[in-house]
Amino acid sequence: MPQSHVTVLGGGSFGTVIANIIAENGYCVKFWMRNQSLVDEVNSTHENSQYLPGYPLHENVRAYSDMQQAVTDSRVIFVAVPSAYFRSVVRDMLPWSRQDAILVSTTKGIEAGTFKLMSQILRQEAPTARIGVMSGPNLAKEIAAKNLTGTVIASEHASVRETVQRVLKSEYFRVYTNDDMFGVELGGALKNIYAIIAGLASAMGMGHNTNSMLVTRSLTEMARFGRRLGADPMTFLGLSGVGDLVVTCSSPLSRNFRVGMALGKGLGIEAAVAEVGQVAEGVNTLKLVKHRADELGVYMPLVNGLYQIIYNGSSVREIVASLMLGEQALDVEYEANQTKTLNPKE
Repeated sequence: MPQSHVTVLGGGSFGTVIANIIAENGYCVKFWMRNQSLVDEVNSTHENSQYLPGYPLHENVRAYSDMQQAVTDSRVIFVAVPSAYFRSVVRDMLPWSRQDAILVSTTKGIEAGTFKLMSQILRQEAPTARIGVMSGPNLAKEIAAKNLTGTVIASEHASVRETVQRVLKSEYFRVYTNDDMFGVELGGALKNIYAIIAGLASAMGMGHNTNSMLVTRSLTEMARFGRRLGADPMTFLGLSGVGDLVVTCSSPLSRNFRVGMALGKGLGIEAAVAEVGQVAEGVNTLKLVKHRADELGVYMPLVNGLYQIIYNGSSVREIVASLMLGEQALDVEYEANQTKTLNPKE
C-alpha cells in the first residue's frame, strides 16, 4: 500500500522518470501535466509516449491536469517544469498545497528579467516553506533504462535532504546531499551553455582533445562566475558541477548538445531549437549569463564566444582560436578569498 502522497509537477522526460522511481518505492504519486490528452494516456496506458515512449509507468503513478487535485495532501512536491513557466506554476500550486509541504526544484535554468534561480523564486513565493533543489548528470532516457545514476539534493534543511533521499533512492538511482543549494543549482543552469558549445565543436569535426579542453575551461568559467555570485567553488567539483558538465558536453541525449550540433551543421538558432523539439534551457541561460557577467566584469570567454556565434555570426573556430590566445592562461585559478562575492539571496 502507498505510504503517502508525493507530487511531481511537469510531464517532461525527467518529471516522468522521477515520478516512476518514487512510485516504485511505494508512494502514491500525483503526476501533474497541462495537457489533458497526455493525462488520459498516462492513466489509461501507463506510458508517456510524447517524452519517453516504451517506458512503462508504475500503477502508483496517477496523472492530473487539475492543480488542486494534484497537490492536495502531498507532503513533498517536485517542480519539474521549464524555467519560463516555473514561477506561474508555483503560484498556481501554492493555494492548494499543504503549509508543511517540502518544495523541491529540479529545473536547471534562470528566470529571464530577474536573474533568479528556481530556489530564489520558491523563497520569494513561499517564504516559510522548506525548499530544496535537485541537480546532477541525469539524462532521463538513461535513468529510464535503469543505468546507474547519481544526483544531488541540496537544501539548508537536513529534513529536506533526508526526505528526498528516502523517496528517491533505488538500486540504480543514488541521491547524494549538499548544503550549498545556490552552487548546486547554478552549476545545473550554467552547464547547459557549455553543452551547446561542445555540440557545435563536435558537429564541426573537432576531436576529443578539443572537447576535453572545452570541458575543463568551462568548469573554470562556471566556478569563477559562481564564486563571484556567492557559491562555494568546490561545489562545482561534484556531481552537479563537473559531473553534469561532462555528461551534457559529450552525449547526444543532451538537448543542449543537440542544439549545438544543429548549429554546427549551419542551422540558425531558431531552426536548431525547433529541430530538437524540446526546451533547451541553455539558449535562454546564455543571454542572461552573458549580460550578468558583463555587468560584474567576470571573464567568461566561452560564454561570450557562444553569444557571438549565435547572435553575431562568428564561427566556432574563431572562438576556439580566441580561447587559445586569451590573456588568462592559469590552469587552476582558485585561491581562497581572491574575489569578492555577492549575496546569493540578492
